[in-house]
Amino acid sequence: MSRADATGLTFRQNHFDDPSDWAALVSLLHDTFGIDIDPLRELGGPDPTSMPFGWFTADGVLAANLTAFAMPLVVNGRRINAAAFQSGAVRPPWRGRGLYRDVTTKALAWCEAQGFEAIILYTDKPALYEPYGFRSLALHRYEGEAPDAVAGMPAQRLSPRDATDLATLRDLLSRRTPVSETFAVAANAAMFLINTEFNPDARVSYLPDHMAAVAWTMPAAEHFCLLDVVAPEIPSLAAILGSLGISPAIAETRFRPDKLGWSGEAMPLEGDTRLMLRGLDGVLLDHPAMLSPMADF
Repeated sequence: MSRADATGLTFRQNHFDDPSDWAALVSLLHDTFGIDIDPLRELGGPDPTSMPFGWFTADGVLAANLTAFAMPLVVNGRRINAAAFQSGAVRPPWRGRGLYRDVTTKALAWCEAQGFEAIILYTDKPALYEPYGFRSLALHRYEGEAPDAVAGMPAQRLSPRDATDLATLRDLLSRRTPVSETFAVAANAAMFLINTEFNPDARVSYLPDHMAAVAWTMPAAEHFCLLDVVAPEIPSLAAILGSLGISPAIAETRFRPDKLGWSGEAMPLEGDTRLMLRGLDGVLLDHPAMLSPMADF
């Protein structure tokens, strides 16, 4: 394998402590994907386990980057010490030089040294990662007739940009139980919080009866979609609907609803984005499932 052509560039690892380097990453992702991750600074900052690998120009432009971070998972009822890759990008003038292969190799070596059992990532270019041992997972949402709502204390709307609401959310995120035993995030606050920015249709509500925060949307007047539940103990779907004060005809969950006291029909998730897994060789999900969209990265 040929070495990367890094002429005129300097490699830096673990560079998030430098505000100018964070700004360089924000710029790279905005210019490449049209997304703005800078609000994460006001929501508690990037995940503290993040380990970025980047090639910089002499004037501080980030030419290529890939970031690894811890993403503990539950898979088939077992907690997995997993990592995730995000923020992978190369600016056009430096493409074709092997820089992305270089940062990927460095990130994989770091994950191996840290003892991670598995690595996950989202991509619309799965062929890019298959040579490194990643495989695509089939993802499924669940949909069916909504249960009758069970009355409870009215839910309260939460805004992560409000300091009090943010503190409530961060406390719940620190004590959350996985939303499913088949496939779910066991811990990761940063991704949930930044996804409240990326998905403007998502509402976040606090259920006082259950000390739970739920992220949800209404794709149509009679269609309720539950994106995630953050709580020490997962309330039933009937209780969630009751606290929200809604009685939809159709309910949908973007995770396997094995803790909700409700079961819908598993349906393949549409779209070009794939979730890929490296490690856990031979392990298949014991039921159709997907990670909550609030864990997207």
